[in-house]
Amino acid sequence: MSLDPRLFGEGFLVVIRDLSGGNGAEPVERIRGFRSLEHANEFARRYVRDSIERCRAPGMSAEQVLEAWFAFGEDAEVPGGWSSGAEIRAFAETPLRDAERRNWRVLDPRRHDEAEDDA
Repeated sequence: MSLDPRLFGEGFLVVIRDLSGGNGAEPVERIRGFRSLEHANEFARRYVRDSIERCRAPGMSAEQVLEAWFAFGEDAEVPGGWSSGAEIRAFAETPLRDAERRNWRVLDPRRHDEAEDDA
């Protein structure tokens, strides 16, 4: 059974988990307000890609990058949508050179809320 992400509140939802274990299995954050499933999926994908790249150091193998990510990184998931499982190995194997493809901040719906508050 697929869950409709809209059941979790206003807009679509992304769940962020701290993989360092400080929060157990509980999410650290639930981000709401994505205007579409595609918007939420792309945010989550970029968020995880950014986390992987922050865990990468020069000369690390893909396995070392994954070990670092599972120890110190953050995971993002869209209920009923994108999850990192399908792409995490490819992310670890191939360093990302295009910084825009890891820029989750431009897709963050909270950013738009803050901009409206300033207007």
